[in-house]
Amino acid sequence: MAAVTVVGGGVVGLTSALLLARAGHEARCVRDVPSPGTVSAVAGGLWFPYHVEPRDRVVGWGLTSLRHFTSLAADPGTGVALREGLLVERGGPDRWWTEGLTGWRDATPDELPEGAPSGVVARVPLVAMVVYLDWLERACVAAGVELVDGRVEDLDDQPGDVVVLAAGLRAPALLPGLEVSPSRGQVALLANPGLDRWLVDDGAPGGMTYVLPHRGWVVCGGSDAAGDRDEPDPQEHEQIVERCRRAVPALRDAEVLGARVGLRPVAPAVDLRAHDLGGRPVVTNVGHGGAGVTLSWGCAEEVTGLVGDLVRG
Repeated sequence: MAAVTVVGGGVVGLTSALLLARAGHEARCVRDVPSPGTVSAVAGGLWFPYHVEPRDRVVGWGLTSLRHFTSLAADPGTGVALREGLLVERGGPDRWWTEGLTGWRDATPDELPEGAPSGVVARVPLVAMVVYLDWLERACVAAGVELVDGRVEDLDDQPGDVVVLAAGLRAPALLPGLEVSPSRGQVALLANPGLDRWLVDDGAPGGMTYVLPHRGWVVCGGSDAAGDRDEPDPQEHEQIVERCRRAVPALRDAEVLGARVGLRPVAPAVDLRAHDLGGRPVVTNVGHGGAGVTLSWGCAEEVTGLVGDLVRG
């Protein structure tokens, strides 16, 4: 077993630290801010591999995470629920993400919005991130992970036999050569009037539209554009609220609770591999785009296996 420092305290870093500790490693997780301040906390939490490559590996990682989240849904304290919803296909079927997924079906004509030729109805995990991240931090502590608040400026300063880099957008500054860039996502939070069915309509008139209902609130989106401005745009906020109310009339009178912005760490492909940094292995787990939650457990399992292989030599 090895001493491992995980750099990054979002959903990807915490899940990696948790599985490393459960595998018997001495795990330490260093993060700039506790999880409520990370981009993971802004995520809508739907299990869906959005804006991420490569598809052949994404499917496997996603199915591993699906198995974990399905198990966690039995405990309401995790913030994970299995909910049915509709993915609208404006450009015709593109269902690579359903490989290995059971319980999905074609949407019926009466379920589709006007102008949409097809869609998929599926029952998948929907994760209330504020609740889930709190559970994940507590699970890490229970497994023996040391959680350290602090900004890492140089990986050489971090102790351990192996370093796992899961720092999202900050990763290229810590390990030059990595390709990760920000994609700005803005959401609106509305009070939940009783919805339990999710909707994703990426090509809706007026822009990307998704409605993800949790207990007490609904995450409404959204946007996906290059940029690093992390303050909500008031005009964009109004447009998001109007689109979602038009798509789901039950939201028409729902109280608007606020707006949030998250910067997705987008890359040409998820970078999950071992590097040599001054004679010490560094395992990267970065570039998850809009699928950090969806791939978190699958990538963490692969990281844990890779660390084990490195330790055994």
